[in-house]
Amino acid sequence: MAKQLIYGEQARYYDLIYSFKDFAEDARKIISLISKYRNIGGNDLLEIACGTGEHLKYLNKKYNCLGIDLNQGMLNVAKNKVKGVKFERANMINFDLNKEFDIITCLFSSIGYVKTKDNLRKTINNFAKHLKKGGLVLIEPWFTKKSYRSGFPHITTYQDDNIKIARCSVSEVKGDVSILDMHYLVAEKNKKVKYFIDKHELGMFDKDDILEIMRNEGFKVRYIKKGLMKDRGLFIGIKK
Repeated sequence: MAKQLIYGEQARYYDLIYSFKDFAEDARKIISLISKYRNIGGNDLLEIACGTGEHLKYLNKKYNCLGIDLNQGMLNVAKNKVKGVKFERANMINFDLNKEFDIITCLFSSIGYVKTKDNLRKTINNFAKHLKKGGLVLIEPWFTKKSYRSGFPHITTYQDDNIKIARCSVSEVKGDVSILDMHYLVAEKNKKVKYFIDKHELGMFDKDDILEIMRNEGFKVRYIKKGLMKDRGLFIGIKK
């Protein structure tokens, strides 16, 4: 797996570059979906690939939350920001918490980082192992190969009086993997301008493949087109 500085030693910039995203509204939608689709009571929620804890900052007001992430830099930010939530470093493919949860979420297309169908199968199997019978899982996918638009330039910026950030990329596709080289320029007050590149590689899984894997791993599953982000949808599974 390629190393991403924005998830590690440069994680303090993550919340700034994603300040456009309305995590509070996401949390409101998640709570509504949980209420609509859940089959059992219980408030133990596991967020997988929790990042800096922005979703958990809001979900923690309603559920007993635990967050896991592969990247210690992100967890350090989350621990300082979100009080009352336990965070652990773990890989979604093979983590073992020795506990079952009522609700599992894996959002912001983080599932794409497993890259291959074999890893996806292992990951979904691991989700099932950590979910109570009748428990609910919400998975926000990455783009499919058919819907992905490679070769187009993208830029995201953030600025205030003390810091300016620009992130540029032009994506490409190799096989079933999308590759994004993210070029960052960071200018901070009284500091030299910083430049770094992050490579992100995400597997593009067909909707039917994800549905089949989830069913084979013991879920009653549906896909809803209108999820949290445009053109990505959401998989909703109930453990049989």
